[in-house]
Amino acid sequence: MNEFWIVITSFALTVLIGKFLIPELRKWHFGQSIRECGPKEHMKKSGTPTMGGIMMILAVIVACLMWIPFDPHIIVALWLFTGYGLIGFIDDGLKIFFKRNLGLTAKQKMALQILVAAVYLLYPGDVYSTKIWIPLVNASVDLGYFYPVFILLLLVGTTNAVNLTDGLDGLAAGVTIPVMLAFAAIASLAGLPHECLFSLAVFGSCVGFLRYNHYPAKVFMGDTGSLALGGAVAAAAIGTHTEILLVLIGGVYVVETVSVIMQVLYFKKTGGKRIFRMTPIHHHFELGGWPETTVVARFCLASIICSGLGVLLYVLR
Repeated sequence: MNEFWIVITSFALTVLIGKFLIPELRKWHFGQSIRECGPKEHMKKSGTPTMGGIMMILAVIVACLMWIPFDPHIIVALWLFTGYGLIGFIDDGLKIFFKRNLGLTAKQKMALQILVAAVYLLYPGDVYSTKIWIPLVNASVDLGYFYPVFILLLLVGTTNAVNLTDGLDGLAAGVTIPVMLAFAAIASLAGLPHECLFSLAVFGSCVGFLRYNHYPAKVFMGDTGSLALGGAVAAAAIGTHTEILLVLIGGVYVVETVSVIMQVLYFKKTGGKRIFRMTPIHHHFELGGWPETTVVARFCLASIICSGLGVLLYVLR
């Protein structure tokens, strides 16, 4: 029964906080700066309130404190969720304060992301096993001393991948909804009720956020929200011991990231040529003539398929 109530609590709190937060963001002129090199259609979004991820973070924290008994695993999950959200908050704050599209430098952001991961890895006690499950072959491999390096790469990679996905109204939240439902289902099947509840809390906050973020968006989640969601997705994968399966469940995040890597490498190798019209790849389809709502709908459908396949693969292990 707690599963139902934690979703309702997280959803309702996100909507409620949004009613008060969005007017305050407008009042303080906490608006989004749009890149001039981005799609021209997006310039009309300039000034839309950002940092809306604050409502999601607060809602998830309160919902988890209300419905999940004290558990070291959940403390760690909440740390990854809020810790990466705090990095995004700093990044968004610098963008707003200096009235520019760039906040933290790449090196500064990477250093802070490593710091958050390090705090998790130094958490006292044996919170998680150093073994990882390999899908398809249904085998476990003990990484031993290499586990911290693996987790560091997972956390930094996932948070940045979700951050890249946040580029259209409703996209990041819409893609993350089936991802968190998949991890909730896996946690339930694995007999991990607290991990299930955490995933459902994040799911509820994403649904609530879409109340304000669907096209045309009244607020953007900013890096505050996208990095927090990245931390939550990674925490759910770690908590359910399905780190490798995240590549399939989070398939949309992977494609978004790979498109950027391919574009940069090809651009450098060919002296300025491009594979895609623009990356991340959702902009490629947008510039190809797809309406923004169509891109979001199809990417969300792809996320549903990837998440469903991930759960099926786990069930058939």
